[in-house]
Amino acid sequence: MPDKKAKALPKKKAPPPKRKSKNEPMLYAAPPEERVLRVTTPMEKIVRDEMKTLGVKLPDLVVWKIADKVHDMNLPVKTIKKILEAVCIRFETHVVDPTESAGIIAAQSIGEPGTQMTMRTFHYAGVAEINVTLGLPRLIEIVDARRVPSTPMMEIHFPHDVAKSVEAVQKVVSEIELTKLIDVADIETDIANMQILVHPDMPKIKARGISMDDIETALAKKGRVKSEVEQVGEDKFIVKSGELSYKKLQQLLEATKNTKIKGIEGIVRAILKKEADGYVVYTEGSNLARVLQLEHVDKTRTTTNNILEINDVLGIEAARGSIIREAHRTLSEQGLLVDIRHIMLVSDMMTSDGDVKAIGRHGISGRKSSVLARAAFEITTNHLLRAGIIGEEDHLGGVAENIIVGQPVTLGTGAVNLVYWPKKEKDKAKEKETEKDKDKEKETSKEKEKEKDKPKEKEKDKEKEKEKDKEKK
Repeated sequence: MPDKKAKALPKKKAPPPKRKSKNEPMLYAAPPEERVLRVTTPMEKIVRDEMKTLGVKLPDLVVWKIADKVHDMNLPVKTIKKILEAVCIRFETHVVDPTESAGIIAAQSIGEPGTQMTMRTFHYAGVAEINVTLGLPRLIEIVDARRVPSTPMMEIHFPHDVAKSVEAVQKVVSEIELTKLIDVADIETDIANMQILVHPDMPKIKARGISMDDIETALAKKGRVKSEVEQVGEDKFIVKSGELSYKKLQQLLEATKNTKIKGIEGIVRAILKKEADGYVVYTEGSNLARVLQLEHVDKTRTTTNNILEINDVLGIEAARGSIIREAHRTLSEQGLLVDIRHIMLVSDMMTSDGDVKAIGRHGISGRKSSVLARAAFEITTNHLLRAGIIGEEDHLGGVAENIIVGQPVTLGTGAVNLVYWPKKEKDKAKEKETEKDKDKEKETSKEKEKEKDKPKEKEKDKEKEKEKDKEKK
């Protein structure tokens, strides 16, 4: 008998990671490192059962917080019920009223703390070597959706086994950091012979993990200026200009200085920092797409402060999360507590079309459907002239256009329409309704009678058929 092949056993799935402590809730817009799969506790089940009996619904975050705080108190079910009732009352007061002007409240809640923010640039928290734009300039950058921020930087994380060893992280740093020839060599110009002399600095080369062959291949790559490369001895290169011209020699000097030997384009500097989980790398400059292709990089936690780059690489949902996180961090660093829901509303407005838009003339305010709203914001005459030429219509749905026209705004009490009926018309309407109801009742009664008569008619038909059969016989 031929031996049957043994079936491969299915691999066991790893259990979901638990939170570090009970008092560590999960935020709505939590960064990837804080996003944890929660295991339901017995107390949470009790809280949810009590909610069912009360007929109440609360967000998961609130339920988790209640369960965590009540966990070690050994409270009876009655007291838990009372706590839930009190929480529900508080929660209902915090819920936004129907037809509330949420946009204006969000604008005030972010704009007012913005007046208290500093205008200076500080060092990044914990890394003194990297200068990062903070305060009001950073908030303006986020809201304006700038293509490149004034100080782009990345936060590169590693898996736990790699993050603990300095050597492994240092290897990745040497791959990431952009190394130009000027960083590892002394460059001179020999005007008499119309050539450039390159003297590599051996200690620097060894520190950055570069060989002489790497320098030779980098110099041999043909750039915009024609040149010939020769190696003289072990520690000297001669770059000869193809054309006998001082201008071309100067251009060749600049080209050789900026020759890329190693690293990722855009990342100027990388700095190691030890944290609780291990080493983290902070970079000056950003190139998310290339960094995520590296082998020993944790792709789930590595981030950049360039929102539009995140949109290009990871998509619009990641960009939305990045706007929320960056704006919240910028405000909280200044000690300003703004409800995250206001920031979420702004980020939703910026990313609702599937692309990151600025809040301004080139973004949301400039793309409003209302002509009067656009004219009220900026460049009044241009908007009105264009609308007149095209023949645009304004349905007066927003706030600004209704104020301009002098109508009540369709928000709050203005969103509700009250209808007054005089007595005579009211009575007529009631009479019509009663007549309609009577007609409906008559129709339904007729249908019921028909249904009752159906079996009798069937019996009569059967009797007639029997009589016909008898006559035939």
